[in-house]
Amino acid sequence: MTHTMRAIRLSKAGGPEVMEVVAVEVPTPGPGHVLIRHEAVGLNFIDIYQRTGLYPLSYPSGLGREGAGIVEAIGEGVTRFSVGDRAAYGTGDVGAYAEAHVVDAGRAVRVPAAIPLTTAAAVMLKGMTAEFLARRVFHVKQGDAVLVHAAAGGVGLILCQWLQTLGVTVIGTVGDEHKADLARAHGCDHVILYRREDIVDRVKAITHGDGCAVVYDSVGKDTLDASLASLRRRGMLVSFGNASGPVPPVEPLRLSRGGSLFLTRPTLFDYVATTEELDDSAGALFALIQSGAIKVEIGQTFPLDRVREAHEALAGRQTTGSTLLIP
Repeated sequence: MTHTMRAIRLSKAGGPEVMEVVAVEVPTPGPGHVLIRHEAVGLNFIDIYQRTGLYPLSYPSGLGREGAGIVEAIGEGVTRFSVGDRAAYGTGDVGAYAEAHVVDAGRAVRVPAAIPLTTAAAVMLKGMTAEFLARRVFHVKQGDAVLVHAAAGGVGLILCQWLQTLGVTVIGTVGDEHKADLARAHGCDHVILYRREDIVDRVKAITHGDGCAVVYDSVGKDTLDASLASLRRRGMLVSFGNASGPVPPVEPLRLSRGGSLFLTRPTLFDYVATTEELDDSAGALFALIQSGAIKVEIGQTFPLDRVREAHEALAGRQTTGSTLLIP
């Protein structure tokens, strides 16, 4: 067995070119940790935010927080896993862009035999994000109308399907016809092509002037105004990403004028802060995948050494569904 592996390393923040493929020692898990040999690694917008320095890292650094594979070694005191278990994680320490990664055992979950490891890698971070957005940030009620921006993206496709199981009217925004078809096939009742339709006008027409109970916005700067204007009285804007850039400050009075609105900026990490919360979130997700209520769309895969190309595709809005790196 070789004792080195390929891994992505960064010595500074910047464009895709700062990611280098290097050979490093295979790490040994310390107390409470496990070494997972990856079958697949998930690509997420948080990786881009960390690579560019929007979310700072300390260098030299690895990148990536999500992967799935087989437990190859366990550290002292680990009882949650045995060697040979199928495991996945979505909130590990950075460094998932590698052939193997050491993760805190309390941050990884077992993957049911019925779920392929590639699916698990595609769905942990995005799927648990959809879980806490649909089930816990805002309690949607049957008959509510909701708006999901980037409905054909990695989180969007899963979130729309999850919301559909709760009996709500799902309105999604997308950039083109291909993405519109994908969104419709994954639980979107109404699709708005934001490049050529006015989002607020369409939302008002669909909801007979009422607006939405909640808007899920991962786009950020470009959609803030439309998101706030699409809400009904006492509605909630859930701002959970900055694909178009960080959201500018919002005056509290603006929320009052919009109809006593709520604004939250949640992160998955705060909603799976304990191992119990993590198990509950992943368990709910795996159950919906196994029941067939959620179909996981792996839009594209890239070998590890083409990671720069993968980042360019994700940042350039050229991807649909989940994107995987295959070590």
